[in-house]
Amino acid sequence: MKFAIIAFIALLPTSLSFTSPSAFLNPSPSQIPLTSSALSAYELVLLRHGESTWNEENRFTGWADVPLSEKGIKEARAGGKLMKEEGMKFDVCYTSMLRRAIHTLWLSLEELDQMHVPINHTWRLNERHYGALQGLNKQETVDKHGKDQVLVWRRSYDIPPPELDETSVHWPGNDDKYLGVDRSDLPKTESLKLTESRFLVEWESTFAPAIKSGKKVLIAAHGNTLRALVKHLDGISEDEITGLNIPTGVPLVYTLDDDLKPVKHEDAIAPLSGRYLGNQEDIRNRIGAVAAQTK
Repeated sequence: MKFAIIAFIALLPTSLSFTSPSAFLNPSPSQIPLTSSALSAYELVLLRHGESTWNEENRFTGWADVPLSEKGIKEARAGGKLMKEEGMKFDVCYTSMLRRAIHTLWLSLEELDQMHVPINHTWRLNERHYGALQGLNKQETVDKHGKDQVLVWRRSYDIPPPELDETSVHWPGNDDKYLGVDRSDLPKTESLKLTESRFLVEWESTFAPAIKSGKKVLIAAHGNTLRALVKHLDGISEDEITGLNIPTGVPLVYTLDDDLKPVKHEDAIAPLSGRYLGNQEDIRNRIGAVAAQTK
């Protein structure tokens, strides 16, 4: 019997270590087996475009097709560098029809050395349409109409700003980019609720299937379309979403389970489950700066 035991031990791999009984009762996270959901977790990266010239001028932008500011160009590149540091690789990218989001995506992919990744454009990722407010200075609009009224137009979930008419240069029906879109779908104004509704069509038909097929997806879009998406992912209430701000140029990384439900990250900033890449104190300051635009 002694010989058999000795022979058995001699045949064991040299790397095998014996664990004390207490380790089985109180396993460390690294010792806990991964569940099937964890093994098949999906990753989705969201990126709000860098600061635009109209962000810089504190104007309601909406569907107006304005370029990135110099600061916005730097933000877009910085976002790409953060993703590169994380070793992120993408299979497909989605963005809007607006140059500030498109340019942000280009610059980020350049920093990632992944400019070969296919890019798909959709008007459903466009920013919320601000109707008759488009082009107006936010603070001047507050001075004219009062802070409470502008806050309702800007931040309420289901109350849109005043409509513009079809003769306006800001109506998308007068822009060749949208010749292929049914004119009845083109907005004259939008609330966040309406923005969410038209965006979710694309989520269900395109983005979600791409993610579930195993593709690594990067979405470069706008503050309100991304707010609509995180509201959907995180189940954020209509009241709470009105106070949520997403900073420009900062990658927001979500881990999703088999049902595309978020797995909360330990560094997530409530009410989100995803994590922002970068210095967390700086990110909180930038979130605050977005909130202060009409103060």
